[in-house]
Amino acid sequence: MGLTSDKILASAILVAALLFVGTVWLWPRLGHRNWRAVSGRVGLLLATQLALFACVGIAVNQAFGFYASWADLFGTETDQGVVVDHTGAGPVQLMSTSQVHGMGGSLPRTAGQIQQVGIVGRTTRIATPAYVYLPPEYFQPQYRTRTFPVVVVLSGYPGTARALVDKLHYPRTEQHLVREGKMRPTILVMLRPTVAPPRDTECVDVPRGPQTETFFAEDLPDAVRAHYRAAGSPGGWGIVGDSTGGYCALKLAMHHPGVYAAGAGLSPSYKAPIDATTGDLFQGDRDLRNRADLWWFLAHRPAPDTSLLVTSSKVGETNYRATLKFIKSVQATNMTRISSIILDSGGHNFNTWRREIPATLQWLSGRLSDH
Repeated sequence: MGLTSDKILASAILVAALLFVGTVWLWPRLGHRNWRAVSGRVGLLLATQLALFACVGIAVNQAFGFYASWADLFGTETDQGVVVDHTGAGPVQLMSTSQVHGMGGSLPRTAGQIQQVGIVGRTTRIATPAYVYLPPEYFQPQYRTRTFPVVVVLSGYPGTARALVDKLHYPRTEQHLVREGKMRPTILVMLRPTVAPPRDTECVDVPRGPQTETFFAEDLPDAVRAHYRAAGSPGGWGIVGDSTGGYCALKLAMHHPGVYAAGAGLSPSYKAPIDATTGDLFQGDRDLRNRADLWWFLAHRPAPDTSLLVTSSKVGETNYRATLKFIKSVQATNMTRISSIILDSGGHNFNTWRREIPATLQWLSGRLSDH
């Protein structure tokens, strides 16, 4: 059973319940003071506690999408995506399709379609899985010669791409906004910023390592345009992410305004950390380290011609003061535009981001073209 399956959660709950009942039933028999009785009590209590912790851990993982599999949890994941042959296959390989649940109908032209794909970078050779949402209009005859704006959607770290569909409901939210006339039909490309698992590269071109920033700035747009009717001009592309993905979204929009016309960070950080999950990202390259620091970039480089949106909450988020400081820093520039969503309260979690996503998608749509 997979780590994110409902069966594994149900099994853990069942085991915890049986252990609790067994503890209550056997406790009178273990009331003696000999070593066997004491060992039995300790064993039952320990087993029950571990089962309860397992239930909570599995439930939290399902709610927030921290780990996609057992290998991901234990750090043994080595698969970096699809296998690339050399028979001329394109950079996007279709694996499966599914519909948007809860939207009515099953035909792509009425309900849209979610495609699970493998994307291979032509220059970086990075291979990663992704989900691509194609709106119903993409399949309707009157739109067959039209191109569509694109929003790249990034999860946090470690995160799962599927959680962007099932937990944060990006495709469903877009459909509601389009039907209400608040957003134009848009292609969503949903994936993890962790394209070299299990390492957290913070969307940095790591010296002698994964060229993650180049993948998102060059390879990903080229691959999507080659496979879908996606906007060709820089004004047709935006990027959004939460947590680590939010930092990546802001950085990519700032570093590559010719690629991304707008970038939105939900509960983002503003510089790349160095810890056990990242390793040495910069290998002593001071310029690379400085460019990854959005504060430094705003102070020392020309202001990028792009639009940024940041979110936080007054109570529950640790980045609230940093976000206010970032807003002021951007306002001091002559070119970059800044918007924000500040909630009264909300933690660093899916529930908070679900409250911010509708307004964020509407904001992005208002800043993108379809040409």
